[in-house]
Amino acid sequence: MNFIKKQEEYIKKVLLENNYDVESVGLIPSSRPDLGEYQFNGMMALAKKNKENPIASANKIADILKTNEEYESVSVAGPGFINITFQNNALLNEANRLLSNDNLVTKEPSKKIIIDYGGPNVAKILHVGHLRSANIGEALKRLARKLGHEVIGDIHLGDYGLQMGLVMLEIQTRYPNLSCFQNDFEGNEVLDLPITNDDLIDIYPIASGKSKNDQEFLEKAREITYLFQNNHKGYKALWRSIMNISLADMKEIYQKLNIEFDLWNGESDAETFIPEMLEYLRKENAIIPSEGAEVIEVKEENDKLEIPPLLIIKTNKTVSYQTTDLATLWDRAHNMNPDEVWYVADKRQELHFTQIFRAAHKTKIVKENTKLEFIGFGTMNGLDGRPFKTRDGGVMSLRNLINEVEKVTDTKIIPSIMGEERKKVSETISVGTLKFADLLSHRATDYIFDLEKFSDANGKTGPFILYSTVRMRSLLKKAEEEKIQYNFVELKDKTDKTVILQVLQLQKVLEKSLQEKSLHEITDFLYNLNNCYNNFYGMNRILTEENENLKQTWIALTKLVYEINLLILDILAIKVPTRM
Repeated sequence: MNFIKKQEEYIKKVLLENNYDVESVGLIPSSRPDLGEYQFNGMMALAKKNKENPIASANKIADILKTNEEYESVSVAGPGFINITFQNNALLNEANRLLSNDNLVTKEPSKKIIIDYGGPNVAKILHVGHLRSANIGEALKRLARKLGHEVIGDIHLGDYGLQMGLVMLEIQTRYPNLSCFQNDFEGNEVLDLPITNDDLIDIYPIASGKSKNDQEFLEKAREITYLFQNNHKGYKALWRSIMNISLADMKEIYQKLNIEFDLWNGESDAETFIPEMLEYLRKENAIIPSEGAEVIEVKEENDKLEIPPLLIIKTNKTVSYQTTDLATLWDRAHNMNPDEVWYVADKRQELHFTQIFRAAHKTKIVKENTKLEFIGFGTMNGLDGRPFKTRDGGVMSLRNLINEVEKVTDTKIIPSIMGEERKKVSETISVGTLKFADLLSHRATDYIFDLEKFSDANGKTGPFILYSTVRMRSLLKKAEEEKIQYNFVELKDKTDKTVILQVLQLQKVLEKSLQEKSLHEITDFLYNLNNCYNNFYGMNRILTEENENLKQTWIALTKLVYEINLLILDILAIKVPTRM
């Protein structure tokens, strides 16, 4: 059990022994450090419940807490806040425990979680809008794993709907003689298409534009979509070929971003489960006709807003992306049996997921106790406050965004780093810059991406954290070369003690971040920890300190903060460069 949790359990025990009915105790860093390091603010509510004077009640409990040898001081302030300052030895013991522990984090009871994130459409450009889903999803996946959960990450590609029909029709228009378009085509092979991924990226917007102005073109695309969804050999072969080209580019970009999916499934993988799901839904009388289509009614009596029915079969007899999402959930529920399924997507998709979740629970596709959660996020905006664009007003590709950031970060690397190492360092810092900036705000808020601000090594930025980490690693390497032992023995003053107090927040920060499904608590903690450490570092000569006890403690403190940095940066999927 971590130190703060242990203190909370101790205070809870004291309260219960004194007839205060309390379920849990929360210790938080004090808002008045001059009065104490941590505080408990629950006495006012507990005293009110017992019809007591809160200040008198707080003083009664404080007098008992003063007998704890781990507390240097306990005092009451304001209407009944209990402030606690810890003994140095208690903090040193906890720091040594953490330093000697292979796992800095206490595990939670394990759940099986599927997290659906990424969601790019095949044959379309990966753009800045895909960054948030990938970053947030990857970090939440890694965070849940660190806290002891079994997590499966699925990219869930868009590869089955009308967009595929449009792309295939445009390819057919340009290359009508391809074997897959011939009536006698019987192959299952992947075709050698005369197009690149850049061609694919151009094809979709052209085909989409045509469909808006040419009804015949749109109807033909719908027909191709229907044939493809019903296993037409030629269009299936073309689809496999498009997938090969598009996925190769996607995987390269996601690899740059340190994003790792366990499953590269898409809407098309739900195809296998659609027939049995439809059979089940019809047997349960869950599907009803609606103006030539088929739907599931999901509205509820207490709805304040109109919740439309879930579209299962379109009027042209093709399935909707709502159908494939429900069938994907069918697969996950029946074949993976998760405790929870999380969906990371733009917050504007909340209605869609409300429909899916209601349909899944109403029809008992998922168990009643299976938790389905929508994790919505805001947009990444430019300096003008609008969604991030290129200079000419177009949607910026993710590849180009990474390159733009790399150009800026490259100018801030020390000149002695050259050649291939410089290229690798610059790429590492640029990705760290992007990811830290993207996770700095609460996920549900829109934020402005200011490249100059977020690449500054002196601000609340990725480069600041990376530089701090690289400097710690260098110091630890020198200490190792000089064979300096490290252990928490003695504290000098508030500069080193404050760093340990920051360290104590680690477990609660991680737990809260997972509970809230947000990462800004982690980025805030990481910045505050490194800011405290750098203040301590600037005021002390660690390697040349004459007091051996302090030197050992300070090396140990550096080692502990360094390990926490590595832990959290790994959660955020940010790599550390060799040098900066």
